[in-house]
Amino acid sequence: MSFKKAEIYPPNPVTARGVSTKLSSSKGKIVYTTGRTVIIRDLKNPSLATVYSGHIQNATVARISPSGYYCASADITGKGRSSASAKLEAFLLNLPFQVNVWDTVGEDQVLKGEYKVISGRVNDLAWDGESKRIIAVGDGKEKFGHAFMMDTGSATGEILGHSKVINAVSIRHQRPFRAATAGDDNLIVFHSGAPYKYEKTIKTHTKFVQDVQYAASGDQFASVGSDAKIFLYDGKTGDTLAEVSDSPHKGSITACSWSPDGKSLFTSSADRTVKLWDAQTQKAVTTWIVGSGIDHQQVGGTWVGDTDLVSLSMSGDLNLFDPRTGDKPVRVFSAPQKSINAITPTSSTTFLTGTADGRVYSYSSETTETKVLEGEAHTNNVSGLATSSTDGTVYSIGFDDRVREIQADGSSFLPASAPTSSQPKGITVAGDSTVFVAEIGVVEAFRSNQKVFELKPSYQPSAVGAHGTLVAIGGEDRKVRLHEWDGKALKEIAVLEGNQGVVSALAFSPDGKHLASGDSSGKLILFDAKERKLLTSRWAHHSARINSLSWTADSAHCASGSLDTHVNAGPGGINGVLWLDGGKTGKLVSTGFDGVVRAWQVTFHL
Repeated sequence: MSFKKAEIYPPNPVTARGVSTKLSSSKGKIVYTTGRTVIIRDLKNPSLATVYSGHIQNATVARISPSGYYCASADITGKGRSSASAKLEAFLLNLPFQVNVWDTVGEDQVLKGEYKVISGRVNDLAWDGESKRIIAVGDGKEKFGHAFMMDTGSATGEILGHSKVINAVSIRHQRPFRAATAGDDNLIVFHSGAPYKYEKTIKTHTKFVQDVQYAASGDQFASVGSDAKIFLYDGKTGDTLAEVSDSPHKGSITACSWSPDGKSLFTSSADRTVKLWDAQTQKAVTTWIVGSGIDHQQVGGTWVGDTDLVSLSMSGDLNLFDPRTGDKPVRVFSAPQKSINAITPTSSTTFLTGTADGRVYSYSSETTETKVLEGEAHTNNVSGLATSSTDGTVYSIGFDDRVREIQADGSSFLPASAPTSSQPKGITVAGDSTVFVAEIGVVEAFRSNQKVFELKPSYQPSAVGAHGTLVAIGGEDRKVRLHEWDGKALKEIAVLEGNQGVVSALAFSPDGKHLASGDSSGKLILFDAKERKLLTSRWAHHSARINSLSWTADSAHCASGSLDTHVNAGPGGINGVLWLDGGKTGKLVSTGFDGVVRAWQVTFHL
């Protein structure tokens, strides 16, 4: 068996209310961070995405150098530790945040350097025009910004003048170099360089300054803030040129971005609008109203290529605007912002995923499009998805202790739902469309959103699987019980042993002959479901909990996904694996904690 990487379905940026999320662009591609991952994404062909997973902790901002050869991205230090413990350690011990500089050319993404910059969150980064120097700014203790060489990490001046958190930085790409920083002290500080040194303080805003951006020509730079004001400045001297006050925003402005020719500026605002401005006349050219409600507050934006304006909604949606179209976005890109914890098919080319924030997304391998399901979703982590082999209906479970039903075409949730007795752990659908849910201390059966049966075993259920009338229940006692379902009750018919840890995943082969059982130790056991005996315990080589199993339609191969971040197909961690079209085309998709869905082209050598 051999495999190669196929398309990628990238997640969207993580957002927070009242906080500007930094987006940037390079050569027609958009750049952002989500969790521990950096995404470089072609919006014209979303499957052509670069995913950088070199950060051990959550990344905060990423910027590609003007040369296009390198990317600088920032995260919190604390390698080898969990995210929570690393953040606690950084807070208590005043550890500096880290900037990685890595190669964007080729698939290896070679790390150029790791640099400790300031002792708090890095909010923004900026490259100089020679792709040699970087300024990092944010929430420090001794200082709020640091200028350094990209190849050695040595200091190249000082970033001074602020008394509070710096939110943004921008560098003039032409000599003489200049840099502007914007902060929560309502100030913009103008620096000359290189090496960079304090030049003067600019007091134009009356509230937090959220963003500052130089035009590509270097002649001007702009600032926006929580006071809903926009100012333009001379790029060389820092002198204030004008306040853009025509048809102003009515809420905090979180981002601004220049057109490549420097003649236009666009802004994104928490008032749920995006505006395009003529920089020469300081007049509003176009205003787009994105929507209503908190989810449509705009928290970031960047100008991509010649004509594409991208603004980020609080919901995580990336809204693509065309200056020639003035009523609505020409396209909206939806994708998960959180960990993906479940996956199930809806057709030969489409599938659903469930995320840690309660949402379910639909994916198409033909169009590479991703859409969030409409209707009333879960309010918390989606812990399982299962598809009925009878009518194609999909069922979901979540930590809101509910079972929900999804239309067979995967477009939306149905209104009805059923409560579970306790927190659900796993879900499966029997041949008669009865839904079985493994929960804490109980296994419940549902039909037509009504509970029809419950089993309270002496052991603690941990996983469940079904095929026809056979229902397998895995336990924390490392055993699998086989049951016969007669439509009214479960009857135990066999106990299967061989797992070395808590049974975490169960899957029957499509022909019903075999049962694969994965556990928390990384062992994958294969049972003969008909003869009710162990066949092999040497099927996979995971070193951590197995979270997901998927069989090919011919029952010849089973793929497993594990916390050890590996996917194995044989006779972050990975939370879900799925063969598209039953593996007939050799296409396997995997997903997990980083929210990325990766497709693999697998070739079986007979």
